Amino acid sequence: MSLPIIDMAPLFGGDEQAGDGVAAAIAQACEDDGFFYVVGHGVGAATLARLEAEARGFFVLPPAEKDAVSMARGGAAWRGWFPFRGELTSARPDDKEGFYFGEELGPDDPRVRARWPLHGANLWADATPGLRPAVIAFMAEARTAAATLMRGVSLALGLAPDYFAKAYLQHPTLLFRIFRYPPTAPGAWGVGEHTDYGLLTLLAQDDAGGLEVKSRSGWVDVPPLAGALVCNIGDMLERLTGGRFVSTPHRVVNRSNRDRLSFPFFYDPDFSADMTPVPGAYPSGPEAPRWDGASVHAFSGTYGEYLLAKVGKVFPDLKTAALSER
Repeated sequence: MSLPIIDMAPLFGGDEQAGDGVAAAIAQACEDDGFFYVVGHGVGAATLARLEAEARGFFVLPPAEKDAVSMARGGAAWRGWFPFRGELTSARPDDKEGFYFGEELGPDDPRVRARWPLHGANLWADATPGLRPAVIAFMAEARTAAATLMRGVSLALGLAPDYFAKAYLQHPTLLFRIFRYPPTAPGAWGVGEHTDYGLLTLLAQDDAGGLEVKSRSGWVDVPPLAGALVCNIGDMLERLTGGRFVSTPHRVVNRSNRDRLSFPFFYDPDFSADMTPVPGAYPSGPEAPRWDGASVHAFSGTYGEYLLAKVGKVFPDLKTAALSER
């Protein structure tokens, strides 16, 4: 099995007929395994190259310098660096270290004044000044790509192209990570089986490989493809479509003999948006058992409520400390 490759460039150009073809391809991919490559996404090769170089520079810093931007210093904004095996999947440490970022929000932003978790300022390492502009540039280009792709998702569901933008994305939750995966130890994983939480993830990765998707036929590799980003849909897009589109489990096992870097950008609903399904959403049949034993269709409430419940399991100690600030 190989993932479909979708050229999303027509979604930028306003060609209605070509856009319909992209929407049909998105619908097919999301109804199958919920993973596909995108090209024509508008994220520049130079932007990606600079991001990878700056990320490598950060990860080789001494632990004391990285600790200056540790997540414990990020407070309720949940930003900063965590050390190797400092994040959990299914209560088991992952073989990776990472750096969390999000939309850069100042103290006067209403969401920050309201002390919303996961909203606030990023932490930046003084020792790698080039990382800040590299992250900001990538996030800006990835945001445009994701917003455009969500127009295609709206069309794929037979909705107005701006349906998701108006209903769920007035102030999208924008989260970004950089991860370093050393070669995975026998019997371990870089990150264990999981699904993403929100609407769309756009993933850039280096050439080491290691991403695997749990397709209907079993676990399959998702190798890097030059010039392409990997796109997958999250739990809330499955819920909002009544299960028509599927949030597919995936994992990372770095079988190469070198570090793997990955750069997932999460384009998710407004923190306060109610997760009421779209018009015409329908159950696709009996819900298959999920990796975590949960049901996205049984959930009701805002995206923020869903996200906090999930993130708190990834960093349980941080959850207690950060939420105590509210």
